[in-house]
Amino acid sequence: MNRRMEALLADDDALFDGFFDWLAGQYDEVSGGFYYARSSRESGRFSPDIESTAQALNIIERCGLLERLEDRMREGMIRFFRSRQDPGTGWFYDDDPNMRLDDVMVGRALGYSLHGLGKLGAEPLYSQPAESGATPAYMASPASFGDWLRSISLANSWRGCDKLSHCGAHLAALAPERREPYVSEAFDYLNGIQDPVTGFWGEGAPYVRLSGTFKLHLFYRRFGVPMPRQDRIYRSILDALRTETAFDMCYIRNPISLLSSMRPDIPEDEMTEIAETTLANMAKLKRDDGGFSRELHGSPPAPNVAQVKPGESYPDMPVAVPLGLGLVEGDMNAGTQAVLIRYTLRELAGLPHRHLAVPDNRFGPRSTIRYPRGDKSAHEH
Repeated sequence: MNRRMEALLADDDALFDGFFDWLAGQYDEVSGGFYYARSSRESGRFSPDIESTAQALNIIERCGLLERLEDRMREGMIRFFRSRQDPGTGWFYDDDPNMRLDDVMVGRALGYSLHGLGKLGAEPLYSQPAESGATPAYMASPASFGDWLRSISLANSWRGCDKLSHCGAHLAALAPERREPYVSEAFDYLNGIQDPVTGFWGEGAPYVRLSGTFKLHLFYRRFGVPMPRQDRIYRSILDALRTETAFDMCYIRNPISLLSSMRPDIPEDEMTEIAETTLANMAKLKRDDGGFSRELHGSPPAPNVAQVKPGESYPDMPVAVPLGLGLVEGDMNAGTQAVLIRYTLRELAGLPHRHLAVPDNRFGPRSTIRYPRGDKSAHEH
């Protein structure tokens, strides 16, 4: 299998032609952050954001470029993350005030910022959030937390499970002795509502339920609790890959990440099928600018509400937080997932670690960043 898979995945590496030029062009030296998409920079309507900056750093690290990273870019990203921390609460926020109203975005921003600073060898300027005005009311007691859990709609499994999963940021902020009853409350509830046939949670199309299950697996793993019925989940993943249209990069990435976390014994023929299906789906999202779009029709302008698609509904959706114009272009959300898929497929196939080829003039001391024509902020460093 190794020779067959090696050839298959080597062909896939051609999908990343131009990708690192695109990635370098998303960097903003003034703020030290990265933009979501080219339209984010060119339109002048958006700022670099926490998720895009952390995702760019994840790509840089995953591709073995962290040691190559020039000092000014490293210091710029440290400055960016630190500038986003609220000294009063310890949470990290983007410029758009609506971001603070989305509990999922706030939880993600905390994790992204702390991990990003850690990768860069730096600490946040202020203490991490614990008991503060930013702590949700549902965290007042294990009982109120349990009531909140049971109130979360799983009509769209992906959105609902994401919301459930990101309460983990608030649990992690508690001292261990206070955290235990909250964690017990969570897993007693979740184990009781899992579908015994599919192993999935909640409602929606197969990829929606698979994506929700992936979000919950992150929560289980965060607290060291094994996810039940993993054999059922594996068969349901295969069913989705064989029968459903993956029109979102998350639908391509989430099965691969879920398999990587569960580590099932995958037969050779099924591993080949998984890889071929995944790579064919990825190729449909490659764009002329060198990046990848999150969706087949383009990049969603506001990723925080992109889990619920046209024709689907979910109660109490947050206000959209736009990061770009929603054009047919590469975006950072899709880019980081494409890179993750490439590396994770090699791991699942048992192939030796091998980095993507990155031009020598990218992210090192003599790197040159070329911005889109007409961008007044173009510069070299």
